[in-house]
Amino acid sequence: MTRLLQVIFVLIVLVIGAAIILPFVIPASVYRERVQLAASEALHRDITLDGELHLSLLPRIEVRASTVSIANAEGFGDAPLAEMGEMRVAVKLQPLLQRRIEIAEFVLIDPTIRLQQRGTRNNWTLTEAPAPAPASSDGFRRPGALPLEASFGDVRIENGYISYSDGSESHDISGLNLVTSMPSLDGPIQLDGSLNADGERIVFSTRIASLRDFFEGRQTGLLVDLGGNLVTAHFDGHFRESSDLSMEGGFSTTVPSIRNLAAFAGVDMPAGDSLRRFSASGQIAGDPQHIALTADAIRLDDVSGSGNVAINLDAARPALSGALTLATVDVTPFLPETPAETPANAAGLQPWSEAPFDFAGLGLVDADLRLTVGLLKFRDIEVSDASLRLQLVNSRMEANLTQISLYEGSGSASVVVNARRSTPSYSLRADLSGLDAQPFLDAVAGFDRLRGTGAVDFAFNASGRSQAAIMQSLAGSGEFSFAEGAITGINIAQTIRNVSSFLSGSSNATSTDSETPAATGESAETDFSALTGTFTATAGRLSNQDLLLLSPLLRVTGSGWANLPDQTIDYRLQPRAVASIQGQGGDRDLQGITVPVRIRGTFNNVSVGVDTEAVGQALLTGAISNALGGSSGEASSPEDAIRNTLLNALGVETDTGSGTDPDAPATAEDPAEQLLRSLFDRGRQTRDPEPDDGSDDGNDGR
Repeated sequence: MTRLLQVIFVLIVLVIGAAIILPFVIPASVYRERVQLAASEALHRDITLDGELHLSLLPRIEVRASTVSIANAEGFGDAPLAEMGEMRVAVKLQPLLQRRIEIAEFVLIDPTIRLQQRGTRNNWTLTEAPAPAPASSDGFRRPGALPLEASFGDVRIENGYISYSDGSESHDISGLNLVTSMPSLDGPIQLDGSLNADGERIVFSTRIASLRDFFEGRQTGLLVDLGGNLVTAHFDGHFRESSDLSMEGGFSTTVPSIRNLAAFAGVDMPAGDSLRRFSASGQIAGDPQHIALTADAIRLDDVSGSGNVAINLDAARPALSGALTLATVDVTPFLPETPAETPANAAGLQPWSEAPFDFAGLGLVDADLRLTVGLLKFRDIEVSDASLRLQLVNSRMEANLTQISLYEGSGSASVVVNARRSTPSYSLRADLSGLDAQPFLDAVAGFDRLRGTGAVDFAFNASGRSQAAIMQSLAGSGEFSFAEGAITGINIAQTIRNVSSFLSGSSNATSTDSETPAATGESAETDFSALTGTFTATAGRLSNQDLLLLSPLLRVTGSGWANLPDQTIDYRLQPRAVASIQGQGGDRDLQGITVPVRIRGTFNNVSVGVDTEAVGQALLTGAISNALGGSSGEASSPEDAIRNTLLNALGVETDTGSGTDPDAPATAEDPAEQLLRSLFDRGRQTRDPEPDDGSDDGNDGR
């Protein structure tokens, strides 16, 4: 027995001695070829060990090699798929005999990996693709997935470089440093590292509570921290008990510049100063393709609020759905920006821009969001307590305001922007009531000359890639109704007084008495109890033919047009006095008199005055008719013909003598006719006026 033990001891010593001595005695070329051949057969690629190679078996199995390379796939160039300056691998021997893997050291120094994609082929598939998993497979996270024991000691990568190219774009990761520690499969595994991705520095840290629990599908704690200039994020939660990468937990994230992040990801963003900063915090749940967020606080630029959002990444475009409650939303910064912005000191309305809109942002995601907004701003328009449903599908956006409060009124509205085709199309519909007219019209159209409480109902459609194109294609119709208000800039009653004073030759017509109200100007106003009408739009030309204004003193009808593309207006008002109007120097009953008023010019230079063209045309028509003997009854003098024609032009009926009862009692002569008669009577006592040569008197009808 003693001799047997001695023999066994000697054999053990010889084996250990051989394990120590043989690596030094046997030439490296002998096992270099064996190692290269075995590795090449395992990876189906040629493995080359060009540098020094060291092998030791005790006290641990250790391999050290320098200048190691893995050949590229056929058709992907001559450069190796991967190469490294030095590789060190050491496995403890004693645990290996007990079926435990303890990696004492796994170090890669200066590794370089070149990844390439060519259509459906790539160069990183080293072995034949495995057969598809059977339909009954429960995924890779399943019980018994790790039937072994293992631990990591010094596992790290130093100064790694990874490049990727698909023929159209390329990306690179440099300065990759990675350190991993795992005392056992049942204990926590820690992964810390840093890298430069396309020039951006990123640092990260991940801690998984148990690698065995993770691979076997049990609930496993997870802690992730991500830092850098592009994004910072923190997650504290766990993998759910499942067969996939489903997780849940608390999160917080900040994107200092959405535009920088989009540029890094290769996504084109529309021009503008919007989409700057994003931050959110709350709870997150889901898997890599489906994420559900419950945000306690969410902020995009100056928009802040809370809500829940579901994100589906398993689609052609990311799809968002959910409900948000936001305090204030100003959508103006998010609208397509044109290169030629109006100068801040420019006066009046500027010409419509020909610069094309950029709707690239509408194609980034699909969305179905319900928003409750405390204050919604669109350029100069402000809407409060808005309930909005926003749907965005394949570059078509539809926003339905189902409930809004604005300018003391309420109603509903919808906006559609369809950028699916090369020429975008738009529609705008609204039904609003109880509006405070002046601030509403000022915000919507820059028109501040109407006060009152009103209702507006309209529907417009347009198309084009610029402001000018939209205005040229605008079409639609609508109606309006305003009550208990005033039109500023003109006093129609005073205009009638001035005309009557002119016709009577009253010296007060030119009075500069400060107590005499002005007919036009900033202080002039025309009060009304009701103002109604309808309008249509064709090719950007707004037309109205049925304006009706009612007031205790006046009835005003109107018709005309506004050409939006040219920014011009031509509109005629027909005011008729229906009650006594207090004039200068006493009362004058001007009931029934019509003094036509014309509003015309450009949007930035509108003139308002008596429509002398209409009056002159009426006078000319009457004079020609009289000269040709077109009037019936007894012949009248030229003065009478002109007088009667002017009276007719002003809406005062004249008596031609036909059908008059000679026995009827005499009636008082119309005051307006008295004024005209007085004018012509004085004319007989003066020399005849010079004939009108038709030249413009320069006052543009005022």
